[in-house]
Amino acid sequence: MQDADADVMCFGHTHKPYHRVLTSVDESGERFRHAINIGSIGKPKDNNPDGCYVLLNIDENSSVANRNSISVEFIRFSYDVEKAAHAIESSPLPNEYARMLREGV
Repeated sequence: MQDADADVMCFGHTHKPYHRVLTSVDESGERFRHAINIGSIGKPKDNNPDGCYVLLNIDENSSVANRNSISVEFIRFSYDVEKAAHAIESSPLPNEYARMLREGV
């Protein structure tokens, strides 16, 4: 994030929803960067089989100097996990993936 001079980065590869505020200090003082994992729909790894997405709220007066000018709300929603698990079991994929989907691991 620092090399890209990014203040907010949203990503999802790990399938674990989280929001981390990273603090650095430069010549102008403290600077806050936000790393946001948006979660996943399918193959969750946080023990919750529901889907997850993020609502990102950016204050109209947001500033890298204000840690709280950006807030993140994780929205969980249900979907037909069994239908997705049965599709996995009917495919060449290992049945273990269906179990992982059902259990959220």
